Amino acid sequence: MSHQASLTAYLVAFVAELVQTGITDVVVSPGSRSTPMAMVMAEHPDMNIHIHVDERSAAFFALGIAKATNKPVAILCTSGTAAANYFPAIVEARYSRVPLLVLTADRPHELRDVGAPQAIDQIHLYGHHVKWFADMALPDNSKDVIRYARTVSARAAAIATAAPAGPVHLNFPFREPLIPKLDGKTFQLEERPKGYVHVRNGELTIGEDEFKEISLKLNSYKNGIIVCGNIGDEQFAQAVTDLSAALRFPILADPLSQLRSGEHSLENIVEAYDTFLRNEDAKVYLKPDVIVRFGAMPVSKALTIFLKENHQADQLVIDGAGGWRDPASLSTEMIYCNESIFCERLLALTEKRESAEYLEKWLEVNNLTKANMALIKDSQKLSEGRLFYQIADLLPEGATLFVGNSMPIRDLDSFFLNNQKSIKVIANRGANGIDGTVSAALGAALYSQPLYLVLGDLTFFHDLNGLVAAKLYGIDIQIIVVNNNGGGIFSFLPQSEHPKNFELLFGTPLNLEFEHAVRMFNGNFTKVKDWEHLSELMNHSAEVKGLNVYEVVTNRESNLTEHREFWRIVSQEISNYVKGTH
Repeated sequence: MSHQASLTAYLVAFVAELVQTGITDVVVSPGSRSTPMAMVMAEHPDMNIHIHVDERSAAFFALGIAKATNKPVAILCTSGTAAANYFPAIVEARYSRVPLLVLTADRPHELRDVGAPQAIDQIHLYGHHVKWFADMALPDNSKDVIRYARTVSARAAAIATAAPAGPVHLNFPFREPLIPKLDGKTFQLEERPKGYVHVRNGELTIGEDEFKEISLKLNSYKNGIIVCGNIGDEQFAQAVTDLSAALRFPILADPLSQLRSGEHSLENIVEAYDTFLRNEDAKVYLKPDVIVRFGAMPVSKALTIFLKENHQADQLVIDGAGGWRDPASLSTEMIYCNESIFCERLLALTEKRESAEYLEKWLEVNNLTKANMALIKDSQKLSEGRLFYQIADLLPEGATLFVGNSMPIRDLDSFFLNNQKSIKVIANRGANGIDGTVSAALGAALYSQPLYLVLGDLTFFHDLNGLVAAKLYGIDIQIIVVNNNGGGIFSFLPQSEHPKNFELLFGTPLNLEFEHAVRMFNGNFTKVKDWEHLSELMNHSAEVKGLNVYEVVTNRESNLTEHREFWRIVSQEISNYVKGTH
């Protein structure tokens, strides 16, 4: 059989199985060596092809799609440095547990390491940042190789989605000629051939006796807290709030836990901890005996320090993906069980506790903190704190909020209060980088509408080319750029105490006029004048189509002063309150 026929049959088998597993979105970066895979994929009636010319941006775009859909997404590129540009998004996918299938085209074996053009060493290119790697066999039309292609396709998809989800890399060597034989009937809509593998992924859990033992332990403690970080299970919010109501333990809800917004009970959810856990009197007053933790490590440094300082407490980490999210080695029990199952099974063994004294302490301090947010909410100047304080009111029901790293995610943690709007919050917190944020948000916006992205000026600049996706695909997105002309987070760090070269090394003011770049991508740009202007813009934002960028200009120094003054006032109030209770 001819090379062309073998190439076609091999890739048709691989792609057909890919769709069979549920992978129907692929982000393709054009290139020569990846031609056969791209052409075959484009022929499949159930595969959605998204073209993105920049591989770094393309990979983050796919990451955003996967975050929004909770389904694996494929990315395809040519050989050489194109594949290297995928690396940042692959790292983020690995640590944020997002399923990606990375497909890289390569030179055949005889053209490797002999000086052939556009040929680099792609074997294990991403190292331990992928869950599995395979250097694929050369295309062939034999029965065994066709079975191999389908089996690897199914296996790769299963590994990418199995807990913990993450990226898988398949490297495809292709010989020339690279054009497959396509006749319009490449994918006949017939039943999948029998005899090929189905992979079934299950949920981690523990035995009934272990649940009983844990239940007895938790019921023996009166002073317990539940800490919830980034978690994507839609059943979790109801399950954990039900368990909290029975145990009478407060829930310290990270903004990425999806617990601060929604129709579930908000009664026991504490959201202002990032402020009051900076106070020593509060930390002594609220000292726990047991800590139950779900999801990723929280954004808040104050909460992380509080967990570390309470090493005397029993700390149970529940991880349905079998990971080890314990950077300070504080856990006394690492429990590998699906988080929702854990809550539901434990609830069945727990009688509702009558005493809520410890819970009330947390709720009183939390409410006291929120009552003192007048300094933030009444700020007349455009400020980062007030923006996030009122963001829930500004967003429509059911919105998706994508938040950039550095200061925006921290201000969201501090000032995004409980609400019943069902706002989904997304961020790239696997590696906490600013790269690819625009691209990831646009990928998410394909399947999550309406979507709002809030990010800083450096983060926006870092991924400006990602805006091309909005132009190419007519994606509706509202972007709020908080422009403090530099790296605002560094003003809060020890570097700021050394002013000699602070602006040069850390402040990094760019003095950019973003309007020109936005117009280049056919976007609408508005510089926000004041809070009333922003409210007017947001009131109509859900009806506005296409790319819309709103620039909120703030001042780094006044932002630092506002935060510190707020922390000082709250700390004083809490200390007075705690001393008054003794």
